[in-house]
Amino acid sequence: MSEQLPIHSVLPELLGALGSDGTAVLIAPPGAGKTTAVAPALLDQDWCTGQVILLSPRRVAARAAAERMAELLGEKAGETVGYLTRLDSKQSPRTRILVMTEAIFVNRIVEDAELAGVSAVLFDEAHERHLDSDLGLALALESRAVLRDDLRICVMSATIDGARFARLLGDDAPVIESQGKAYPLAIEWLGSRAELRIEDAVTAAVMTAWKAEEGDVLVFLPGVREIERVRERLAEKLPGTPILPLHGQVDPASQRAAIKRDRDGRRRIVLATAIAETSLTLDGVSVVVDSGLSRRAEFDRAAGTSHLITVRASQAAADQRAGRAARQGPGTAYRMWLEGGHAGRPQFDPPEIETADLAPLLLSLARWGTADPLSLPWLDTPPAASIASGRDRLQKLGALDERGAITDWGAKIAALPMSPAQGAAVLFGARFGCAEDAAKIALLLQERGLGGRSEDLLQRLSRWNADRSGRAEASRKLAHRWAKTAKGLVSADGAEAPSPSAALAFALRDNIAKRRGASGENWISAGGRGYFLDPASPLSREEWLVVGDAQGQAKGARITAAAPLLPEEVDQYLADMIEQRSTLAWNEQAGRVEARLERALGAITMASGPDPAPDMDAVLTLLLEKARENLGDLVPPELLARARFAGVDDLSLQRLSDNAELWLAPLLTGKRNLDVAKGQITEAILGQLDWNARQSLDKVAPRQFTSPAGSSHPIDYSGEGAPSVELRVQALFGLDSHPMIGKTPLQLSLTSPAGRPIQTTRDLPGFWRGSWQDVAKDMKGRYPRHRWPDQPWTEKPSLKTKNAFSRSES
Repeated sequence: MSEQLPIHSVLPELLGALGSDGTAVLIAPPGAGKTTAVAPALLDQDWCTGQVILLSPRRVAARAAAERMAELLGEKAGETVGYLTRLDSKQSPRTRILVMTEAIFVNRIVEDAELAGVSAVLFDEAHERHLDSDLGLALALESRAVLRDDLRICVMSATIDGARFARLLGDDAPVIESQGKAYPLAIEWLGSRAELRIEDAVTAAVMTAWKAEEGDVLVFLPGVREIERVRERLAEKLPGTPILPLHGQVDPASQRAAIKRDRDGRRRIVLATAIAETSLTLDGVSVVVDSGLSRRAEFDRAAGTSHLITVRASQAAADQRAGRAARQGPGTAYRMWLEGGHAGRPQFDPPEIETADLAPLLLSLARWGTADPLSLPWLDTPPAASIASGRDRLQKLGALDERGAITDWGAKIAALPMSPAQGAAVLFGARFGCAEDAAKIALLLQERGLGGRSEDLLQRLSRWNADRSGRAEASRKLAHRWAKTAKGLVSADGAEAPSPSAALAFALRDNIAKRRGASGENWISAGGRGYFLDPASPLSREEWLVVGDAQGQAKGARITAAAPLLPEEVDQYLADMIEQRSTLAWNEQAGRVEARLERALGAITMASGPDPAPDMDAVLTLLLEKARENLGDLVPPELLARARFAGVDDLSLQRLSDNAELWLAPLLTGKRNLDVAKGQITEAILGQLDWNARQSLDKVAPRQFTSPAGSSHPIDYSGEGAPSVELRVQALFGLDSHPMIGKTPLQLSLTSPAGRPIQTTRDLPGFWRGSWQDVAKDMKGRYPRHRWPDQPWTEKPSLKTKNAFSRSES
């Protein structure tokens, strides 16, 4: 290779480090040549007797890197340099350098922990921190520590914390830094235009750059949908200009066209996702337009599915994107945000291990022989909640046992290169005679855009089957290989083949959903999650769906991929999920427990009717729960107030709630409501006190006041002025001291013979000698038949009229 690159100046140091230490970290800016120069340089080393594996984060980059290295060697891909991706592969017995995607490497090292015939593994673009990259590195380090101390490992990137990776590699592996090609790069800050849709704003920015600059233009957009909309707009404004999409759904030939210069020398516009951020050199590009947005997958543990979120691109990603403009010469990057807001962007994207579904990782580790992922070396430790969620779903699939060890069924799932749930679906298909379609459905969930963009997976399957493009054909071959593998793992049942929807439902049980209402807009899943569907979708007329993908969180998510499920398939293939259960609900309006018998699939009620014989223990539990919620209304307030006054903590509302099973449960046994007499409740509560405590309560806070006339009156401990009592004034004649409750004066609410208020006092002697004279004058006119003496404290108490009192005295 005659081309001199900056990386060549540090290759001797890197080769020396790998030869002596066995590990190294290489930091090299974009354009330095690390992707294409390091691997070939290893082939002449004495220790490199086997193959060199170069890991690339994306299929496009893997193929491009292999083809570029082969070109520099004067060969074609598949000879000395080959590549291996899911949909495309070129290698031969001569292949010494094999470029592969990270997920394929994980499968390979799990199957062959010694990596027989491999001398070195190079982790390129490690800064992207993909889950498979972190996992592959962890497994490679353990293999080197236990089985292959001669295995060379090199971590390579332009923007990583070299010291952290060096510590991870062990014994502070050497960190080697290379210079890059220092072509001038100008940054233009266009600012954002919130009033425009993203496709219109990006189109305007591209037109600005197109008129102001020369050279090809690379445009970064968050996703395929935005790429297509911008492409349509630019095609109208720039007819005859090649406008090329570059993303994972584009077929290999079109991807190559986007990477190479136009054969006719025309300026091009390449519309790309983050796929073009690293590893790729797009020939002829000197202008970048960056929307400043990224789209990444984030796992929703509650729903058990990953959804796409659109976020601001990190500073590191923005630097990588801008650098694409200055790979081959001076360039300009147009950023669609303000310079002042750049520092507010996150410095780096979060590593996938913090946001991704960890079920595939856990299954790979179980297959590796490690039940505890924390025992492996990680740059960032997997979150405990994600580990627990992934383990729970794998155990529900039957892939892991209670100890976290892989089961026979789990080993079969792991033998398929897909997520555990999708692997279970393909195995189900193999068992019941629909392996090919089940494999295709699994692939449709992985390959966005394959078979169109309909949310109806069966519709996409039909379109894919009719598609004769290279990508469609390669995908069919891959699905066929998966189906063939699955058929070799399980025995066929011989039953009539179900639809592939049944296979998907078997694997994604919590995602089985039933329509709510006639419009088909709202759905409830077996896992209890709510979903939304466009009422215009053909799927809205279905009764049952199995949801393969949904976007959104919280109470509901929009269904983006689902397959219709026949009711008879639910009964036939998911019978083990269907249960007969008795449910209890509180009818707020009627104030009672209602019991119903339900036939249900998870949170989906399939049929319901009254339960004539519910579990009365469960009814009692619900009654106690409702009683506790409103205990202050159920317990006589006068009893609570009396206990508070007396300082009896055992009769506090909190203590009564804690002990409700002891005093309230017997009163509610056999009932369906809270209709219990207040007297029964009072006696039940007082029954919680022993004899001494009850005597103390009666002494400190007596329930009644007995007047000098012999009448009894309940004492109010809860109202204003408590403790208080209401009674006729004549009942207190002859009393010249104020009644007391302990050391507290009893508030006296004095009334007329007709029960009308006369006076309220806490000083009875003062009242007798004070305002009584005015009261007595008024009362004599109103109630002449009753006694109204001038000195009532000297009179005998009696509630009788004057005549009746005189007769009783005589």
